[in-house]
Amino acid sequence: MPNPTAAMLVIGDEILSGRTRDANMYFLAGELTKHGINLAEVRIVSDDSAAIVAAVQALSAGYDQVFTSGGIGPTHDDITADCISQAFGAPIDVRDDARALLAAHYEKTGKELNEARLRMARIPDGATLIDNPVSVAPGFTLGNVHVMAGVPMVFQAMVASVLPTLTGGQPMLSQTLRVLRGEGDIAPTLGALAESYDDLSIGCYPFQQDGTFGANIVIRGTTGARIDAAMTQLARELEL
Repeated sequence: MPNPTAAMLVIGDEILSGRTRDANMYFLAGELTKHGINLAEVRIVSDDSAAIVAAVQALSAGYDQVFTSGGIGPTHDDITADCISQAFGAPIDVRDDARALLAAHYEKTGKELNEARLRMARIPDGATLIDNPVSVAPGFTLGNVHVMAGVPMVFQAMVASVLPTLTGGQPMLSQTLRVLRGEGDIAPTLGALAESYDDLSIGCYPFQQDGTFGANIVIRGTTGARIDAAMTQLARELEL
């Protein structure tokens, strides 16, 4: 059976403006790879309700799991929870269990659970909470969509909370061969290898360092013996 698939939806004007560099995609890709879930698509959308709803609906229909990051904080532009509610046609309101988590946290820190902070307890009907051991305010899962914070430390903690609940496949393995030749020189060899090993992913990534040009050839798959065989054949045909 093929591995389950996943998509990621990154939400926020600050990402698209270049003001903030997204780190969550890199982290999620690595964790899903280890869990045997193939991250197949990543989209970035602005803080626009229609765009978020459309993206959530499309990704939810197209992949086994969807992970969102961003837009679940206490400010006016944190609209992700409402968009998820709209995408699934689920009512949304402050939920008692989420409110209790926030109330205990802010009582302990001596801060007021004001109207703005209470926005983070608004959860769509039918959703389950995602634990947030960093800053308490929960994410949530509705259907196959896991809604998480954009702050990297919190996002990572939420991913750690969700992954054990998901069925994975075989972890992806990879090997890399570094060659000091141009892509044009090795392309025919790589094309033939890809045809012979169509169960593997074979990628070629050029580099230039200190005036030297070359390429990193990465072979990925779920069976170590197949990767070994492909790498051995590649090295032999390139006479390395």
